[in-house]
Amino acid sequence: MPSSFRGLPPVVWTIFAGTIVNRLGYLVTPFLVFFLASRDVTGADTSYVLGALGAGNLIGPAVGGILADRIGRRPTMLIGLIGAAAAQGALFLAPGVWTMAAASLLISTAGSAVSPAAYALLADAVDGENRQRAYALFGWGVNIGSAVAGVLGGYLAAHGYWLLFAVDAGSMLIFAGVVAVRLKEPARAATPEDGAEAKKDGTGYGVVLRDRLALLLLPLFGIQLFVYSLTEVALPLAVHDSGLSPAVYGAMAAVNAVLVVALQPFATARLAKLPQLAVQSAGSVLIAVGVALTGLADGIVGYTVSVVVWSLGEVVVAGIAAGVVANLAPAHARGRYQGAFSWTWGTARFAALTVGVAAYTTLGPAALWWTALVAGTAAAAATVALTTRVQRRTAHELAA
Repeated sequence: MPSSFRGLPPVVWTIFAGTIVNRLGYLVTPFLVFFLASRDVTGADTSYVLGALGAGNLIGPAVGGILADRIGRRPTMLIGLIGAAAAQGALFLAPGVWTMAAASLLISTAGSAVSPAAYALLADAVDGENRQRAYALFGWGVNIGSAVAGVLGGYLAAHGYWLLFAVDAGSMLIFAGVVAVRLKEPARAATPEDGAEAKKDGTGYGVVLRDRLALLLLPLFGIQLFVYSLTEVALPLAVHDSGLSPAVYGAMAAVNAVLVVALQPFATARLAKLPQLAVQSAGSVLIAVGVALTGLADGIVGYTVSVVVWSLGEVVVAGIAAGVVANLAPAHARGRYQGAFSWTWGTARFAALTVGVAAYTTLGPAALWWTALVAGTAAAAATVALTTRVQRRTAHELAA
């Protein structure tokens, strides 16, 4: 194991292992369009189901953040995992479009409620200096599981879509079992029932909305995440428009997975001691440049170059944004701060699926690539400008 992850407490490794298992079963969503077609759901009806899936990714993080602070990290993770597993079965057995949409909404709502609780639990388990490493390890587990799931999903789909649902639901239940047996609810410094600060902040997202620094950082992170999300939305459109086969896009996804899994631990070890917002911004610029290079590509070599560039950026930024948000949060509000960050992530992906695709198809690809380059670079520069304020605030929170 690379030195960048040594010394992290057992709870971090438990979540890492459970995340790999869970992401190994991330199979239904990537193949949902094909499953719907097999049930004769096409055209506008497909958009209803996919729209419900996207809406759940906006609802789940907000709910998960509140529950993580209100009832605890561990119960929230269990509710999300078991609820999403049950929703997988409901989607497979759903008799019509609207029941499929309802099941899809439940899948994404319950599934996305897990991340804020897991992030808050990681923040509880490690101190501020080590949180970036913990979140980078968490992200590494996501990439390892996703890389294997990409291959596994194609094989299982060819032998029956029910296998996708069975493995997906099974992996969630296994992770739920790991949470139930191996994780304990941490003792928290304050709850909404005691402590003057916690009582003043209440149980909602007012504590985040009153934090001016968080309100500056989260939109900047959102812009950077929007640019990154274009890699899974606009890239396949560009590959298709170049007259290349879907296998080329699959190969590009494999290049990304191999680079991230191979390089991230070593990059984390080298970059962990550098100013984190500067590293975050540098990586975000790499991602923006890599996405923009997609507009210059017209063959396999060009697309490979662009993927390598933004993949290196992904390696550089691993875990930093979530770590910064965790360090800003008061102990009693970590779940809500991570819920706000996860909601920002969900909003960025939703915007890429809607606004990004609309810009590509109506304004033209060049407008989207230039927008990604300018917006990503500007957001990175603005993030660096907040370094002093973040360092001063972080030092205060860690002292507290």
